[in-house]
Amino acid sequence: MPMARLDKLRIAQPIGFVKRFLNTKVDLRKYDPTQVGLMNENCIAVNENDHVTGQISKMECHLNENGPPLHRAFSLFLFNSNKELLMQKRASSKITFPGFYTNTCCSHPLFCEREMDDTDALGIKKAAQRRALYELGIPEEQLPISLMQYITRVHYKAPSGELWGEHEIDYVLFAQQDVKLNVNKNEVSEVQWVSLENLQDFMDKCMISGTPLTPWFQLIAKTQLRNWWSNLHRLNDLCDHKNITRF
Repeated sequence: MPMARLDKLRIAQPIGFVKRFLNTKVDLRKYDPTQVGLMNENCIAVNENDHVTGQISKMECHLNENGPPLHRAFSLFLFNSNKELLMQKRASSKITFPGFYTNTCCSHPLFCEREMDDTDALGIKKAAQRRALYELGIPEEQLPISLMQYITRVHYKAPSGELWGEHEIDYVLFAQQDVKLNVNKNEVSEVQWVSLENLQDFMDKCMISGTPLTPWFQLIAKTQLRNWWSNLHRLNDLCDHKNITRF
């Protein structure tokens, strides 16, 4: 990916404050302007059965005073050839869960035709590809759609302080590939490759140091992550596209 295109992707967000937010009681002036601009994106609102009910701005679906409304998301877990998981620490500029460690890439598909294709979660995979490039600088050719495995969906709700929160149907995606990183510091402050054997030690060190882990990562780590991780060679046998795990 040429650097000029990557830089354009990173800065092509509204400067200042989006007009639709001016009439809200949320004071956005204290937040990073790039992150505020991203709040203008439209997410996919869904019901508890993951049926699309409409579109909603990223800001509106992350305000606790709104519920927050249920919407689609994804969590990408990227492993290298040594079966180590790429973990990222969310930048302090992030509006929700700043400074939290989490899995490789976590974000939302947008309310657009490209990212709403439900065929084998194709739209979700395209969203993951887009955000992996934006957050981590991973070129699309190094993370092709064909490498992503849609595992299952989880439904959870969690606050991020008094004002913000999450309420998501979260699509879990796995991929194994050696990649080159070009981290976007407005999104990610640091990264680590963690082995399955060292996962618990990594989580314990985060707790001791006061570095929180995102709630969705904790829920997945406490339930199925180790089983999936141990069976990267036969993930097809472990996929569940019918049920949604409720937390």
